[in-house]
Amino acid sequence: MTDHAPADPAPADPAATEPTGRIVLLTTSHRVAPGVLSWPAWQTLHAADRVLCADTGHPQLPYLREAGIEVEHASPDAHALVEACAGGRTVVVLPGGEGDQRLTDGLARLAGSGRLSMPDLELLPGSYDLPGARLLDVVQVMDRVRRECPWTSKQTHEGLAKYAIEEAYELVEAIEAGDRTELREELGDVLLQVVFHARIAQEGVGDAGDTEDTEEAAEAFSIDDVAGTLVEKLIHRHPHVFGDAAAETPEDVHEHWQRTKAVEKGRESVTDGIPLGQPGLALAAKLAGRARAGDVAVELPRGEGVGYELLALAARAEQEGIDPETALRAAARVYRDAIRAAEGVGE
Repeated sequence: MTDHAPADPAPADPAATEPTGRIVLLTTSHRVAPGVLSWPAWQTLHAADRVLCADTGHPQLPYLREAGIEVEHASPDAHALVEACAGGRTVVVLPGGEGDQRLTDGLARLAGSGRLSMPDLELLPGSYDLPGARLLDVVQVMDRVRRECPWTSKQTHEGLAKYAIEEAYELVEAIEAGDRTELREELGDVLLQVVFHARIAQEGVGDAGDTEDTEEAAEAFSIDDVAGTLVEKLIHRHPHVFGDAAAETPEDVHEHWQRTKAVEKGRESVTDGIPLGQPGLALAAKLAGRARAGDVAVELPRGEGVGYELLALAARAEQEGIDPETALRAAARVYRDAIRAAEGVGE
């Protein structure tokens, strides 16, 4: 038997042992002021070997330069970016507002091929949207539509009033139907009415379209004024949340709410502020509820005809905690289904 010397070990592949580096895609939100970045983002930017950005108008660039971070105007493909990380280097890429689909797809293909030793890939959000951030998009889009759309640019508060009523009814219908998808859409349509009217009010233009020395021009306001007024109202009317007042039950809250509104608006009667243009059953129930809550001892008027009978029914429903409008609509839907069934019409 011949002894064999042990085989020499295979030479190590330098590429297999060389650090592969790190690619960081640093994303930012256009809804957050440029320059406001998370601490991990600033740490990564300062420690990076290279920072690349294809967009010379990227809103973050002035702030990065001010912080002493050198940013290269470059748009490498996936292969070049991987090569730039050789030797364990870290390369940060600032995508534009729409991202860089070409680069991310290329990196995904290289990683899936198994032919290259890929650097670590990291998606690092540099800034985050706060809750409600998409409302900024609504305001921005509404502003552009108002300026550039031939129909939208001509609308007035008076001309849009009917749509507010229609959208409110459609929202109620979605709630009563229990359709969550429809509910989300109808809430958006109602929100559109608010943003639309606020955008018109910002111009201070009435039906005549004349802003010179007009009352509308003097009283122009924006969506921020609308939101600010709402915030002040919510805080003022919820002292049990934002102050020292106590409210143990929903009834306590309602009583305080009505008392606060009466003081705010200088109301002389419990009926002040009730819109008379609302549907009849809702109006009757509202009047009965205000009288009961205000301890106004007054009997329901009596007279001949179905109107007085409906008034009595609405007042009774309100006292029992039932919304007569909702109850009648529910019964009407059952009636509609019975009619369609009698006609042989399917849903």
